[in-house]
Amino acid sequence: MGGSLSIDDGVHVVIVGGGFGGIAAAQQLKYYRVPFTIIDLRDAFHHNVASLRASVQSGFAKQTFIPFRETFGDSFLQGRVARVDTSAQIVVLEDGKEVHYSHLILCTGTDGPFPGKYNTLASYQTAIEKYEEFVKEVQAAGTVLVVGGGSTGVEMAAEIKTEFPDKKVILIHSRNVLADPELLPSVREQAKEVLLQKGVELLLEQKVTNLNDLELNVTRKDIVIKTDKDTEITADLVICCTGNKINSTAYSSSLSGECLAEDGSLNVNEHLQVTGFQNVYAVGDCANIKEPKMAYHAGLHGGVAATNIINNLSGKPLTSYRPGNVTMLLAMGRDDGVGQFNGYKLPRFLVTQGKSKGLLLWKSWRDMGQSAPS
Repeated sequence: MGGSLSIDDGVHVVIVGGGFGGIAAAQQLKYYRVPFTIIDLRDAFHHNVASLRASVQSGFAKQTFIPFRETFGDSFLQGRVARVDTSAQIVVLEDGKEVHYSHLILCTGTDGPFPGKYNTLASYQTAIEKYEEFVKEVQAAGTVLVVGGGSTGVEMAAEIKTEFPDKKVILIHSRNVLADPELLPSVREQAKEVLLQKGVELLLEQKVTNLNDLELNVTRKDIVIKTDKDTEITADLVICCTGNKINSTAYSSSLSGECLAEDGSLNVNEHLQVTGFQNVYAVGDCANIKEPKMAYHAGLHGGVAATNIINNLSGKPLTSYRPGNVTMLLAMGRDDGVGQFNGYKLPRFLVTQGKSKGLLLWKSWRDMGQSAPS
């Protein structure tokens, strides 16, 4: 049974983006019976925390997509948002459909290369097939090169080497330290140690110079990769884990000037309201907040944005979001992990139990009120 709230007929919240922030906001609005529409490219929520394992383990991808319609019914709309008209308070989709809003929550996230991201207008069945096809490419490759040693690249290399210990896996990174720069140095060093223990070959302080000429995610014998240190590497499969950028297409034409940060994210106040707007909120990766871009943070943002809309409607003070000490867990395959909680380094076995084994899939299926497929 939902919460009780007196709502004016003109109230309609539009949520652009059905990632972790979007579904957190939608669930709260649903509970309080606030009319809303959640719009996403896919017809299912993607638990992309588990996307890298879905790219190496056959049959796993079906657990990572959770149909929106079963949770949100007619409050879900599939499509790509082309622009936002803040004067008329409408969201315009690529197909011309217009959706009016009284309040807007933007959670457009980041875009980047597959398999870490799958931001495509498609059914979840199509997405699952795409991951299953990728598993076959990995299976067919003798040597795999992972480009990029940020957190995604580190996890990708670890997943491949864990699932296929006999494959040669090379990780190339332009810096001499791996993983997210906001992690403790000791945690970043531990991530390097785990990769070396698993047998991943590391090429640090080198940058691929012919990346744009390479065919990614397709197995071909003896692909030649060149670096800025005149190193030549041959591999059968090249996976790119760099180049994520803020997905600002939906709002950049209407929310510009003081609203827009240099990287395409939106400047927000402590209530997560976009600069210059009381009824527009930004959450997750597209909010310009000084903290790592993580699913965990996006979910917290979504809750704050929804709470503030509800508080606004009921005449209560708005709540604030304050970034805390960094909490980040890296799954180094299903059997290992490194990370920190609230700024403190965690033992590897705790990260393995808490994240690496199940990748928190249970939480998303529970939050969506559905049962995971067997």
